[in-house]
Amino acid sequence: QVQLVESGGQLVQAGGSLRLSCAASGRTLSSYAIGWFRQAPGKERDFVGCINWGDSTTYYADSVKGRFTISRDNAKNTAYLQMGSLNVEDTAVYYCAARAGTGNIYSANYPYWGRGTQVTVSS
Repeated sequence: QVQLVESGGQLVQAGGSLRLSCAASGRTLSSYAIGWFRQAPGKERDFVGCINWGDSTTYYADSVKGRFTISRDNAKNTAYLQMGSLNVEDTAVYYCAARAGTGNIYSANYPYWGRGTQVTVSS
C-alpha cells in the first residue's frame, strides 16, 4: 500500500507560481511512478504529468508543457509539481497518484491516490 498526501495548494494571482508536494509513505517508490492530475468544477479529472521515480523521466500534458515541472526527492519520498505562468484555467483540485511501473496518462491505471489540494488562480 502507498499513502499519498498533497499539500501546497492556495490562492495565487494569474502569472504567479506555486509548488505542490506529494508526500508518500508505506513503501519506497523506486519502482513506481507518480502522476499528477487535476479536476476543475464540473469537469473530468485530467492528466497533468508524471514522473518515473527510478530514473526521473517525466511526461507532461500539452496544456502545461513548458510551464509545469515535476521532480522528486528520494530522501524525502516526496514528489513535487512546480507550476509557473499560472492562469485561471489552471484552477482545480490537484491530485497525485501512484502506480507500479512507468507512468501513463490514464487515471484508471493508478491505484493509489491522495485527497487533493485546491489551487485557485485569480485574474
